[in-house]
Amino acid sequence: MQLNLTNIHYSYAESPHEVLHGVTLSLPTGWTGVVGDNGCGKSTLARIVTGELRPTSGSVGPYGLVSYYCEQDSDRPPAALLDFAAAWDRDAVRLRDALGIGDDWAWRFGELSSGQQKRLQVAVALWSRPDVLVLDEPTNHLDAHTRKAVLLALRSFSGVGILISHDRDLLDALVERCISFEGGEVRVRPGNYSHTFEQRQRETEAAADAQARARREERRLAAERQRRVEAASRADGLRSRRGLDPRDHDAREKIGRAIVSGKDGRATHLATTLDARIKGERDRVQASYVERRYDGNVPSFGERSRRSFIARLPEGTVRYGGIPDAPGVAAPELFLGSADHVGVVGPNGSGKSTLVRALVAAVPKDVPMLYVPQEIGVDAARRACARLQGLAAGEKGQVLSVVAQLNSRPDALLEEGELSPGELRKLVLAEAVLTKPQLLVMDEPTNHLDLHSIEALERLLSEFPGAVVLVSHDARVMRSSCGRIWELLPASGDDFTSGAVVVER
Repeated sequence: MQLNLTNIHYSYAESPHEVLHGVTLSLPTGWTGVVGDNGCGKSTLARIVTGELRPTSGSVGPYGLVSYYCEQDSDRPPAALLDFAAAWDRDAVRLRDALGIGDDWAWRFGELSSGQQKRLQVAVALWSRPDVLVLDEPTNHLDAHTRKAVLLALRSFSGVGILISHDRDLLDALVERCISFEGGEVRVRPGNYSHTFEQRQRETEAAADAQARARREERRLAAERQRRVEAASRADGLRSRRGLDPRDHDAREKIGRAIVSGKDGRATHLATTLDARIKGERDRVQASYVERRYDGNVPSFGERSRRSFIARLPEGTVRYGGIPDAPGVAAPELFLGSADHVGVVGPNGSGKSTLVRALVAAVPKDVPMLYVPQEIGVDAARRACARLQGLAAGEKGQVLSVVAQLNSRPDALLEEGELSPGELRKLVLAEAVLTKPQLLVMDEPTNHLDLHSIEALERLLSEFPGAVVLVSHDARVMRSSCGRIWELLPASGDDFTSGAVVVER
């Protein structure tokens, strides 16, 4: 079985630019990774593959393949969720056991943590056994243990698998080839992410060297052309007998020799020939694509509060879902200093977001704060886009400068098209350059971000002068950004059915 995409073009009605331009791919069975910057068209390609979007032109075949798209957002229940919940066939039982899914989860989907919802999404997708399965960021919200379980489950899939992810470990362990979006083009390279990344780096370095050589040769030829034009001009002056003394026989003899020998004509011809060579080098410079990257140094914003502590959570238990009799997170008295960078860690469903929401509620109203939740809803997204469009030119420039340093095209945010989840998170974060927050609270901030954006975010968080509260399963981001850790452990036994306790380390 093989999936074929032929000359796919697509542009959103609100945007003058094509998201996909002449994409032609053939994908065999097995897993193919898709990587690229936020907003480059990865999710658009996925939705075209699965039939959720119709391309402007081009075709997807062969006809009759059953496709399934497991989207990024985890808060919408899959269409076949209740069918999966009622199923007790071997595959359904195996997937529940492998991904640690409770029998009642499907019936209370809205009450689950984002990580638990994501596990259900993946399980339903695999249980549906499509010919073509597209997973868009399947490890968002998942802890390390669950990521391993998802990897094992995905290895059992026998159709055409397409994995869109920024999870380098998952890409390396699963995929056999990678599709990358580069300068408006789509390239396919064999191998896992690390192998194809190294190959791409070598190609980029070679292209940069070739571009530099072409620029040097263009400058050299331009200088040579100018020299020969001047030589031709001198020959023309030498050839002209006007203004010569009729008795200056030596000068007239030199002019005659220049005309007979054709030296002035050769100079002009050589100068003209150089034009074609200069154009050739200029074309090489323009044709050699060298990936442009911003340095990721986000302009400094935010400030440290003059308070010693900007939040205090009294000792007690924060109930799951706010239900009085429900188990919850038992915590000692917790203080957040004005420059503390605190990481909150624990397995999916342990109550990290519950604890963070309680902490946010304890922050005084006069403390400027930016809170970025795990998922940004549709209404919040529209409001963020409207705020951007309504800014004065200077403020809009400041926000877009941060967006650019977070590795997204600022012009894409100014168009009326649909923003990717990664672009939206960058916009919400970039707005903080105007509000100067004293506290950043971010729940799974690396979700939906491309790899270059994550590196820029690491630098931003580590250098932020105020307080930071960070919930993340990304150990590298935690190490670089947080000096204190609040860990959630089971209150009793090995799971969190009886609640959690907070331990500082």
